[in-house]
This record gives sequence, C-alpha cells and structure tokens, in this order.
Amino acid sequence: MTASPQPGQLGFSFEAPKAAPRRIWTVGELVGEVRESIEREYADLWVEGEISNLRSAPSGHVYFTLKDGDSQLPVVLFRRQASLLRFRPEDGLHALVRGKVSVYEQRGQMQLIAEFMEPVGAGSLQIAFEQLKARLQVEGLFDAQRKKPLPAFPHCVGIITSPSGAVIRDFLNVGSRRHEALNVLLYPVVVQGATAAMEVKAGIEYFNRAHTVDVIVIARGGGSLEDLAPFNSELLARAIAASELPVVSAIGHETDFTIADFTADLRAPTPSAAAELITEAQHKVAGYVETMWHRLQRACRFQLIQSRERFSRVQIDASSASLRDAFGRRQQRIDELRFRMEAAWRAKVRQSSDHVNSCTLRLLRQDTSHRLRLLQERLAALDARLAHTSRVRFQSGRTQLKSFDDRLAGLSPLAVLNRGYALVYGESGNLIRTSDAAHEGESITTRLAYGTLKSRVFAIERSTDTSS
Repeated sequence: MTASPQPGQLGFSFEAPKAAPRRIWTVGELVGEVRESIEREYADLWVEGEISNLRSAPSGHVYFTLKDGDSQLPVVLFRRQASLLRFRPEDGLHALVRGKVSVYEQRGQMQLIAEFMEPVGAGSLQIAFEQLKARLQVEGLFDAQRKKPLPAFPHCVGIITSPSGAVIRDFLNVGSRRHEALNVLLYPVVVQGATAAMEVKAGIEYFNRAHTVDVIVIARGGGSLEDLAPFNSELLARAIAASELPVVSAIGHETDFTIADFTADLRAPTPSAAAELITEAQHKVAGYVETMWHRLQRACRFQLIQSRERFSRVQIDASSASLRDAFGRRQQRIDELRFRMEAAWRAKVRQSSDHVNSCTLRLLRQDTSHRLRLLQERLAALDARLAHTSRVRFQSGRTQLKSFDDRLAGLSPLAVLNRGYALVYGESGNLIRTSDAAHEGESITTRLAYGTLKSRVFAIERSTDTSS
C-alpha cells in the first residue's frame, strides 16, 4: 500500500509485507533430503558403545543396537562386511564401529551403516580364539579321553612344516642326535597366510592315507597372534581330531597356545621339544636333562621376523557405491518385512491357539512357509537382476571412459609434438606463432616431444604471408 501526502502534511509511503511462498514437502522428499544431508556430513566416523539386540538375517546381514548410557543407535552390518569380521559379535560386547550415518527411509529412522568393527579391549583375533575354543571344548574335542598315546619307539615321523625355515633344521638336528635310526618324512606347506590351514589339513589327510609314518608332527616357529592365526582354524582343529594317527602340535614358543595345541594328542612347547618328546624313550634321564638344557639355550637365541598382513580396501567409484547402498537398503527392507511377518505369524498363533485345532495350525504353518519360500525366490531373482545390471553398467562405463580417453589424447597439443612439431615460447612465456612476435636478442624456449631447448634469436626473417 502507498499513501500520497495531503496538502499541509508531511510526505510518507509504506508497503504492506508480502507473505513468503510456502513450500510443502512430501514425506519421501523430506526424508530423502535429510538422508542425503546426513550421509554427506557424517560419511566416515567411529562410534563406541555396547552391542545389544543382535540379530542375524538369513541374507547374511547383521542388525544390532549400540548403547551408551540412555542413548542408542541402530546399526546394520551388511553381508559382505560381516563375512570379513574375525570375531562373532555378541550381546553385551563393547565394540568400536566405523561407518557412515544414514536414514532408513521406510521408517524414517537414523541408523549407522557399519563398514568395520572391532572389540574394545581384547583384539578381534583374541575374541575369535576364545569363542572357537569355548565351542570346541563343549563338543569334547579337547577331552583327554579321546587323545591317542604316542608310540614309544617310532620308526618314521611325518612332519608338516615349511621346508625352508629353521624349524625343520632344528627338528632334524635334534632327532638325528637322539635317534640315529629315526626316519623323517617332510610334507612341505606354508605356515602363514590364508592357505596355510588348508595345506596343513591336506598333509594330515595324506599321512593318514599313506600309512607310512607312526606319528604326525605339525611344527612352526613363534610369532604374533596374526602369524599363528592358521593354527586357530576350526577346519584344522577338526582335521586333527579326525586323524587316526597320533598328532603332536609344536607351534610357536613355549608361551604360545593355539587351538591346534588343545586338539592335538600332545602339545610340544617348540618344534625342537617335539623331536625330544618323540625320541624320549631312546635316552636315559641324564641325557634327556642335558638335551633339555641345550634346547633352552637354543630357544633363548631363537628369533623369528614377525610380519603382519595388511588389508587395503578396494576403492570403488561413486556409482558402484550408490548401487551397492541402494541394494543394501532394499535387502534391509526385505529383512524387516520377513521379521515382521514372522512376528505376526507367532502372534496370530498365540491368539488363535485356544480356538483352532492342531490341523488348522498345521495348515497355517504350511501357508506361512509357502509365502516365505515365494519371498526368498523373489529376492533371489532381484539379486540376479541387480548383479546383471551392475555388470552391464560397469562395462558400459569402462567403454565410454576409454572413448573419452582416446578423444582427449587425440586433442592434446602434446600429441602433435610426437609427429615432429614443436612449440616456441618467448621470454614472457607467451606462445610465438609468427616471426613478428619475436625480437632479435630475445631468449626463447622450444618445447619438443621429449625435452626443451633454450636458444637466442640472432636474425628474423619477416613473413610475407598476410593470411596469417
């Protein structure tokens, strides 16, 4: 509104304020906007808390809650990251989780998408060691009743170890000194790395099939918990327990304990001690005590270079990461629907248990099982389609990138230099295109395909071509 001044009055004008335009959001738009903002702001962080309400889905994803005082944060660990864990998450475990904060759009709930986690305090390898030890002990694999006695006078010993390490030399030296007639068969394996457990297992199975030895020795030098990880394998522990021949475990130093030590029929503190124990009946007590003294001296001088395997994350491009996150969210939605359907089924069974007979309950379970089977088949089809789409998009992107790279290389001025041309720059750094742009006595720089030349202008022949 504007008011005009009247005669005899001071002039003034004013305008009524205009109402700001109102934006109306849909729920999906608002939640999506918030999710993108949170993911940009908190893309990589560490969170510490106590694990509770741990659930593992049939898809392989792991869901749990991190608690800290009166606060809690839902966490999802997708199947790929869960398979890389070296320990089993449990309720009540204090853990450190790395990941990014996101929003689960179907519930509008903030959650942490975990990429890596480790226990606070004890390391992940130590946690995995204690968990496997407790499980195998309950099964009876460590019981003294199932352990087989060693032969008093073995004629042939099969040793499973590295052929190039100090372990085999120490074992042979001790064995030959204490029992000259003792035969030793070596099954060469690697004693560190991802394939070590499988190779040692194959050696145990070979000696059991061949029946050429009286006792089997698994030997390795000392090392860190990471170095001894293959001998804490459940696969190797069950192979030792299934062996028909007695097995001696001689892994690490005297203070090192592995799952193989607990499963074997006899644990030797070191590989040298294994040779002594096997040939113990060949010597008198005095000779045995003297040998033990020399073994202790060698153990004090024995050193092994420790190495740790380091894993680097494979960096993937933004499109692949977005596709993986989208698939993860859809997988999470399916898991949630599955949990809800199972909960609804259990509630329905409890409510109708007083009104229906056993036949009706049986039919209800069959119907639920059929629906779950259909849902699993649909999930498998979606997973296959997504994998195919990912491969197609990745191949298309590689082809387009190569095309752009070839075009860029063709347009590069440096490519012209490879054909015998050169670029000439004046003292000011400007490109000289005509002889008129140069001056006598001026220092010029000539750029070739490989290297540059510094020169000075002594004479100039002016161009008569006016078209340039």
